[in-house]
Amino acid sequence: MRQWKKLLLASVLLLSALLLLGSVRQPAEPHLLPAEEYRLISPLTYRYLLSPPGPCRDSSPFLVLLVPVAPQQAAARRAVRGTWGAPRVGTLTLFFSGIPAEGLQSPQQRALEEESAQHADIIQMDFMDSYQNLTIKTLMMMGWLGAHCPGAPYAMKVDSDIFLNIFHLLRRLRTAPRAGFITGSVISDGRPRRDPSSKWFLSERLFPEERFPPYVSGAAYVFSSDMAPRISWASRFVRPIPLEDVYVGLCLRLLGVRPVYSLSLPLFRNLFQLQKLQYDRCSFSRIIIVNGFQPAELLSSSSALLSSSSGWRCPAVN
Repeated sequence: MRQWKKLLLASVLLLSALLLLGSVRQPAEPHLLPAEEYRLISPLTYRYLLSPPGPCRDSSPFLVLLVPVAPQQAAARRAVRGTWGAPRVGTLTLFFSGIPAEGLQSPQQRALEEESAQHADIIQMDFMDSYQNLTIKTLMMMGWLGAHCPGAPYAMKVDSDIFLNIFHLLRRLRTAPRAGFITGSVISDGRPRRDPSSKWFLSERLFPEERFPPYVSGAAYVFSSDMAPRISWASRFVRPIPLEDVYVGLCLRLLGVRPVYSLSLPLFRNLFQLQKLQYDRCSFSRIIIVNGFQPAELLSSSSALLSSSSGWRCPAVN
């Protein structure tokens, strides 16, 4: 019993230290972006091409899953619909996309329109869908959520190549804060890459600081829905950069909101695994996300965990 108390005390002290490391300081005096610079990221600049008719009009889901996808990722959307994004009580799954590189008259666009007519879960705006425009897509998701589904207590931005344990997530959210809350895999020691050949290159002109504020990895993060309009508001003051997860962290710093590490006690297991792990039913039943799944892998790995017919029980964790 004494050893257990010592372990619990050490866990509390470590958690306190992690939270302090993740603290942020609010800038003293924010300044509005010049109009021409804000126009690049403002959702008001772009128009909806595809949008389901009022998915939250009659009732608000407990959790909205916001999935950014490229137009051509039809297989990824099918895999999500067949696993953690399947229709169920309390959740709503929506896919967010821009324009395909081939343009609005392309076969890719026509296929996306047909898919949207069939499933009514695709939201598309008229910006070019590219890695460099992920910040635009993120603000598009925040703007849509704040305008069309403000009554949902929680939302999750989650990539389509993620294994998501939706049941474990829903259980944990039952006791989570309902305001000013954002959690995931917090990165508190990020620095800008100055090598122009890097995919994550960030020039000193765009971001002169030497360190990023704490931010949640863009692979997946969960937030109380009040954060969507707050992040949208903060974007009026934060200069756009192409690293969308860092950009959200900059908005959080402006708002004075600290992202929370998603850890399980008392062992401090990271519930948002950014590296790809070999599938193990018991291990995956105790975490929220694992990164890096191709559509076929997602379908095959999810079947056992998401099946309610399995009677297998995992051993307790000591």
